[in-house]
Amino acid sequence: METNLKNKRVLVTGGNSGLGAAIARGFAAEGAHVAINYVAHPEATEAMVRAITESGGKALGVPADIADAKSVTAMFATLDAAWGGIDVLVNNAGIDGTQAPAWEADPASWGKVIDINLKGAFLCAREALRRMVGQKSGVILNLSSVHEVIAWSGYSAYTASKAGVAMMAKTMAQEAAPHGVRVLCIAPGAIRTPINRAVWDDPEGYKDLLTKIPLGRIGEPEDIARMAVVLASDIASYVTATTVFVDGGMTDYPSFAHGG
Repeated sequence: METNLKNKRVLVTGGNSGLGAAIARGFAAEGAHVAINYVAHPEATEAMVRAITESGGKALGVPADIADAKSVTAMFATLDAAWGGIDVLVNNAGIDGTQAPAWEADPASWGKVIDINLKGAFLCAREALRRMVGQKSGVILNLSSVHEVIAWSGYSAYTASKAGVAMMAKTMAQEAAPHGVRVLCIAPGAIRTPINRAVWDDPEGYKDLLTKIPLGRIGEPEDIARMAVVLASDIASYVTATTVFVDGGMTDYPSFAHGG
């Protein structure tokens, strides 16, 4: 079954590390043109662009603060100039913020998580939809999280942002469907990326983590990248307005496997 992603114009926000990098490489392997958004470590972006182009693909780095509307507008203008638009947006950039119970949370830190994870996803989707609605085609994939449905003590901003992204995606999907545009979410569970290294790099923490995953293993970035490729392709042409959980069964609440 073919993905038919060759020459599709793809933007991955936060695309120079972790899940974003794996997703960008996944699309490049399918022949897509990949724009890698970043705010830090330009050398990592340059290395990715070089690796993709040396393999015969097309890639470019596009710096932008996705929480800033003017910066996002400029980023999409760069894509217009380089490739004439966009076919797939992957809203991947995000942070988890500083751990604190709600009554001790710093409002500025709390707001920063919302600004990047939710407002940033909105600003990028807004620009993408302006182009996709006009061309009567396109796909927006938002990286939410199992924490759009599972509470996470100490991270109320993160959970609020991810639940917000999920409902935002459903609403955008409803608005854009008559124009041939699909909008949906991918919700990763525990994935082996630098952002949660402290857990999977610690033997006791890792052992505890596995008790939360029915499949008995931590996810790899490529697990998410493969799903992103499939959902953005014509293979999933009838899939929109939903969240696809890629979590090894974490949202199946394994602690209830032996009764309530």
